[in-house]
Amino acid sequence: MTSTSRPWGADAARIAVFAALIIALGLVIFPLPGGVPITGQTLGVMLAGLILGPRLAPLSVLAVLALAAIGLPVLAGGRGGLGVFVGPSAGYLLGWIAGVVVIGLVLGSRRVTWWRAGLAAVLGGIGVVYLFGIPVQALVTGVPLGATALSSLVFLPGDLIKAAAATVLCVALQRAYPRAFLRTGARVA
Repeated sequence: MTSTSRPWGADAARIAVFAALIIALGLVIFPLPGGVPITGQTLGVMLAGLILGPRLAPLSVLAVLALAAIGLPVLAGGRGGLGVFVGPSAGYLLGWIAGVVVIGLVLGSRRVTWWRAGLAAVLGGIGVVYLFGIPVQALVTGVPLGATALSSLVFLPGDLIKAAAATVLCVALQRAYPRAFLRTGARVA
């Protein structure tokens, strides 16, 4: 626990703001040749992990997933409903939860540096999410794991761009508004 504590209401507001950010970034869609779009939703997930940390970020993601479960169209492409939790993207959605925990743990309470934030975003926001998503996608679609992993590489350049953007935004926010990081007591290098 840090020496600076904040009331639960402030944390609840931060959770809600990041849930809203994740939802809003799902509306940002970049079409690619071949018909596979890249959305900004995982950028919101990475930012939640970097800024809220391993305790609050999963609550933000869970709020989004709960809204999706009750049928609200809060996921990329206006998807929602229980069907998304049994479809090909179900593992990626579950990976968001574990991913933000890993992101928050990697960044931790140490100094916020571009390389630490970048490492956290890549490990948690890409590696962990893919670790959950690819096997579930293979299972649901009936496509072999290797082929599913290979086909998922189409998303890697976009995810790396989002990790870089999350890194830049995290470091800039730390310098401009360090109070955003009170959950960890993190310091800027």
